[in-house]
Amino acid sequence: MLSRLLLALVFGFAVAAPAAHIVIMAVEEPDNYDAVNSMRSFAERELRPLGHRVTLVEGDKPVKHHFAGLVEALRDADLLVLFSRRRFLPEEQMAAVRAHLNAGRPLLGIRTANHAFIPRPKDVVDPGLTIWPEFTREVLGGENTGYETQGLPYTVATAPGATASPLLAGVDPARLRGYQSLYRVLPLASDAVPLLIGTAGEGATSPPQPVAWTRAYGPKRARIFYTSLGAPEDLQIPDARRLLVNAVAWTLAR
Repeated sequence: MLSRLLLALVFGFAVAAPAAHIVIMAVEEPDNYDAVNSMRSFAERELRPLGHRVTLVEGDKPVKHHFAGLVEALRDADLLVLFSRRRFLPEEQMAAVRAHLNAGRPLLGIRTANHAFIPRPKDVVDPGLTIWPEFTREVLGGENTGYETQGLPYTVATAPGATASPLLAGVDPARLRGYQSLYRVLPLASDAVPLLIGTAGEGATSPPQPVAWTRAYGPKRARIFYTSLGAPEDLQIPDARRLLVNAVAWTLAR
């Protein structure tokens, strides 16, 4: 209760987001930045103390590309958090994700969510599974065109015009740092609102890239927040976790 009160006092808008059912969809694999452990920690340290009910749906258990319990969890989910890469879902599970969004319910995407459902050219997709390669552009409102200076860190700054955004309340971009490659995401959708910009160091060949933004999806205007921050080292930074807490409150506010 005290944590919720303090958050409301500091962020104001957060009081408009009551306790909710948050479903986190994550998968553990070598290229997915320890997503399951990061999301489990985030739920325990940041979400449950605010009164949220959190369901962590872990993929590939027991079968790759399956998220057991996802359909049931999404039936009453207020928010879907997506931190998964290149998983191709059984039709019923993908339909549940689409239904969540089409109902106007929000989504918060973290890092590899920008290629959550996109196969690589060499991937062979089982006929019983579904892909959604347009998800990145249609839902998140960005692109997935690789890395800038792969494996190298990048600095983060406030996007022009975003200084007063409630999503950045309590967040000092100077304390943020991307530790694992700057994603190339430009161009953003025309209705996307950039919050943070990342700049790679020596060797960069493309312009600075947005690393956090918001937009709305579909006729019912589902609130969408995405950040390409998400490496384990990123999420150890208190300001990065505060950004995600703010994003949860923003997505849940109606």
